[in-house]
Amino acid sequence: MQRPKWLKTQKKATDFEVIQAKPYDDYRDYRGDAGCYVLIRIYPDTKEIGVGICDYNHTILKEFRGKRAQDLYTEIFEYNKEHNKNWFRVLDHAAYLGKELKKAEICLAAGEEYVQE
Repeated sequence: MQRPKWLKTQKKATDFEVIQAKPYDDYRDYRGDAGCYVLIRIYPDTKEIGVGICDYNHTILKEFRGKRAQDLYTEIFEYNKEHNKNWFRVLDHAAYLGKELKKAEICLAAGEEYVQE
C-alpha cells in the first residue's frame, strides 16, 4: 500500500503556526442559528436516530431518521442544499449537529439513554 502524499511531507511544528484551542463554554459561546433548531432522539425499537428540524414557531418541519450519525448529517445537509432550505447558517450549529448525532449513535449502540445538550 502506497503512503498518501501528505504523509510523505514531514513538516516540523516550527514550519507552521499551531493554534491552541480555548475551552468552549456552552452558555458564553453559544450562537443561535436563525435558520432552525434541531431535536434529536433515539428510537430503540427500530435502532434509529431521529432528527427533527424545527422552526422558531416550534413546528417540526421534517424528521430525518437513520442508523448512523454520518448517514444522517449527510442526508440532512444534502436535502438542505438541494431544496435551498438555509437551515444551517452558522457553522457552530452544523458542528453541534455532528457532535450530538455521534453521541446519540453511541448511546443507541450501548442501550443507554440519550439526552440532547
